Amino acid sequence: MHIQVVCDSASDLNHKTREELSIRSLPLKVITQEAEYEDGENITPKNVYDRMRAGEAPKTAQVSPQAFRDTFTSYAEKGQPFIYFAFSSELSGTYQTAKMIEQEVKEEYKDAQFDVIDTKAASLGYGLVVLRAAELAQKGATYKEILEIGRYHAHHMEHIFTVDDLEYLQRGGRVSKAAAFVGGLLNIKPLLHMENGQLIPLEKIRGSKKVLKRMIEVMDERGSNLKDQRIAISHGDDLERAEKLAEMIQKEFGTEQIHIDFVGATIGAHSGPGTIALFFLNDTYK
Repeated sequence: MHIQVVCDSASDLNHKTREELSIRSLPLKVITQEAEYEDGENITPKNVYDRMRAGEAPKTAQVSPQAFRDTFTSYAEKGQPFIYFAFSSELSGTYQTAKMIEQEVKEEYKDAQFDVIDTKAASLGYGLVVLRAAELAQKGATYKEILEIGRYHAHHMEHIFTVDDLEYLQRGGRVSKAAAFVGGLLNIKPLLHMENGQLIPLEKIRGSKKVLKRMIEVMDERGSNLKDQRIAISHGDDLERAEKLAEMIQKEFGTEQIHIDFVGATIGAHSGPGTIALFFLNDTYK
């Protein structure tokens, strides 16, 4: 029996990609002034960014315990092995909730074969981990192989990103109010990365034009076999800059596989319009 790969909407993988690889995705919640939506199901990233530009501050909520219970139980009842690769536990309570439900379901279904994995990743960095696992599953890889390679990719996934306005990260508690104020005042564009699943400031760069160039330099410093690996770029409704970064990467490294997509509604509600994020492996694994 093939292995089912499960993720949540913070992977920022679009419907087409998920359907092609039979990936099951559970939506996080986006809460606006008038309603609660399911990320990627009945609200688009563009809608969230337009609301934020108009001054609204959407909130988000994790996948519900019942959604996990229904999904995990449905697979356990059928004897379907699956692996749930989760959004970073440092950015959401989704992983902890899934672990709680995992214990409940395994107590009821003693023979159920599944694991809940904290990827410590977000957006398309998380998405790349899920993509690789799903491709292996389609090719008939064993449970152990998918688990091992998925964990490896999660551990070695680099996240390098910048935001257009630090105020959005400050609202969500990702940076201090003082840092957001100083950044906006001096036209400083922050370069951030992920360290053990947390958002960590890396550098402060004056002016947006220098940011993409510095992202390429950091990629060169940290990346491995950049020509042949698949990388990803996600953007907060700024496709032009994302494509510009992709062109720079192709010119510098000859990279052939570059996946570009929106920063999804859940993560975008915290990072804001104009976010540009780059994801690649600092080591390679076939």
